Amino acid sequence: MSRVCELTGKKAMVGNNVSHAMNRTKRRFNANLMTKRFFIPEEDKWVTLKVSASALKNINKKGIAAVIKEARAKGFLTK
Repeated sequence: MSRVCELTGKKAMVGNNVSHAMNRTKRRFNANLMTKRFFIPEEDKWVTLKVSASALKNINKKGIAAVIKEARAKGFLTK
């Protein structure tokens, strides 16, 4: 399974490790993802989502229903 946030679409970026001698080697900056279960009272069911830390902060602020509605509008969530 890929490391992509299901609500925001965040995924790994590519960059460089840079040593003191300015040698560069490729590296990945992975998104801060975690698997969480959320209860949606409107549908009366639990859903399991792989979300980033920033998506989790949005869920705490706006509520799970509003964040899922936004994600569906942007095309990130198809469930």
